Amino acid sequence: MNSPKHTGSHFLLSAKARTVSVAQIARLSDEDAFETFKQIRWAFTDGEPICPHCGSIECWSFKARRIFKCKSCEKQFSVTSGTIFAGRKLAIRDYLLAIALFVNAHKGISALQLSRDLGVQYKTAFVLAHKLREAIGAEVQSRQLEGEVEVDGAYFGGYVKPKNWKENRVDRRLRRNQNGKRRCVFVIRERDGRTVPVVISSENTASVHAAMAGNIRPGSIVHADENSAYDAMHGLYDMMRINHSEVYSDGVACTNGAEGWFSRLRRAEIGQHHHIAGKYLHAYANEMAFREDHRRQDNGSVLCDVLKRALWHPTSRNWSGYWQGNKQLGEVIIQA
Repeated sequence: MNSPKHTGSHFLLSAKARTVSVAQIARLSDEDAFETFKQIRWAFTDGEPICPHCGSIECWSFKARRIFKCKSCEKQFSVTSGTIFAGRKLAIRDYLLAIALFVNAHKGISALQLSRDLGVQYKTAFVLAHKLREAIGAEVQSRQLEGEVEVDGAYFGGYVKPKNWKENRVDRRLRRNQNGKRRCVFVIRERDGRTVPVVISSENTASVHAAMAGNIRPGSIVHADENSAYDAMHGLYDMMRINHSEVYSDGVACTNGAEGWFSRLRRAEIGQHHHIAGKYLHAYANEMAFREDHRRQDNGSVLCDVLKRALWHPTSRNWSGYWQGNKQLGEVIIQA
């Protein structure tokens, strides 16, 4: 008997999903990469430089170096001045290659792998990856969702290793036996739309209310499970509840979209990063939200989108000079 033929394939397996490759980026000259940066950063002037200090469009260029000088304020600047790549040490092509590697890694890419692929130190790759997460995270967190929305929470980190001897083991689910590093990622996801993750202290009524009030428009239809933390939300939203002990979807209410997103985040944690510290959890959650929302776009479009957000994002206060002593990065968490 002949096996049935597949009528279609997953989008990521199709030719439409592959419009750029790492090999194509690696073959570019640094001049080609420089022109690409110019066209994307100054897209509104067709690649003509705009002074980041005073906004003037009248600038001189230099043949010996790829820098510009403003005719108005007479300050010099480069194509990466005032961006997430400000103070760069690598060649421009290497940054374009790093973005291509970052985009093509469907479940995320570890800093160790990125450092080996680029031939740079681990510290360089670590900061570079987090700068990209900061740039795309700003776009993720600038949304307010509406329509039909699914919400759910899942806990990450804070693993407590069980004792060797059985008689010394304790119930690690109890708060007194935990190490205080466990965090809850609360995800808000539109049906066939966008995703916004929020790191909260725990999935309690106060934290859930604060996260939902800041990210969901009033009057939206919210799908949630039977957690008692959502009981108080019935007065604010049209709540649809699903009891997972009986069914995952009853044809009306379900949170399968939110659960599916948690699967992506957990696979990134287990398969790529192995461990995510609490103060970085929001960055990885934003990255996975961006990847999930752009999963049906070809990788060339996503690469241009990430590069655009990186060149339009201001210089990072958290990651500039991180290994030189700038340790001001704080944990982004809703305490309630």
